[in-house]
Amino acid sequence: METWYDLIAQYGYIAIFVLLTLGIVGLPVPDEVLLTYLGYVISLGNMNFLFTYTSALLGAICGITISYFLGIKLGEPFIRKFGKRLFISERMIQRTNHLFNRFGSFVLVICYFIPGVRHVAAYLGGISKFPFKRFAMFAYIGAIIWVSTFIVLGNQLGNNWDQLFVMLHHYIWIILPTLMIIILLLGIIVFYYRRKEKLISSNNIKDWKH
Repeated sequence: METWYDLIAQYGYIAIFVLLTLGIVGLPVPDEVLLTYLGYVISLGNMNFLFTYTSALLGAICGITISYFLGIKLGEPFIRKFGKRLFISERMIQRTNHLFNRFGSFVLVICYFIPGVRHVAAYLGGISKFPFKRFAMFAYIGAIIWVSTFIVLGNQLGNNWDQLFVMLHHYIWIILPTLMIIILLLGIIVFYYRRKEKLISSNNIKDWKH
C-alpha cells in the first residue's frame, strides 16, 4: 500500500491537495507531519514553494469547507451516526462544543492546532448554521496560519527533518497546544489594541464635537 510519501512523490501537488483535504475532513492523514515534511522538501529545492504552499492551503480550505457544508446538509444525526468512521469521537464533539461556548467563532482559527477539534469544528459550525461569510473569515485565516506555521518550521529546520519527525511524533500533544496558546494570546493582544484604538477614536470625536 502506498504511503503519503509515495503519493506526493508520484502525484506531487495534486496529492498534497487531496491529502490535506481528506485529513481535514477526518481521515487519518498526519497533517502536521505532512506539512512539516513539505517544508523540508522545499528546503532541498525539490518542490516549488509557491505551488506547494498553495496546494496545501487550498487542500485545508477545501477540507474544512466540505465539513461545514456536510454539517449544514446532514446535521447532527450524521456526525453522531457516522462520526466514528471519520475518527470523530463523542469526546471530541463535547470538547469542541465547550470551546465554541467559551471562545465563539475564534475556535475556527485555533481548531487546526488542536488534535481532533479541527475535524469537528467545521461540522459543528455547519450544524449551528454559522453564516458562511463568518465561517470562511475565521476558518480560512486559521488555515493560512496553520499551513504557514508548519511549512516554515520544516523549511527552516531543513536537514534536521529526521529528528523533527521523531519530535513531532512523540511530542505533538505538547507542541500543538503551545502553538494554540501563542495564537490565542496574539489574538487577545490584537483585539485589545483594536478596541483601545476605537475607544480613543470615539473619545476624540466626542471632544471635537464639544
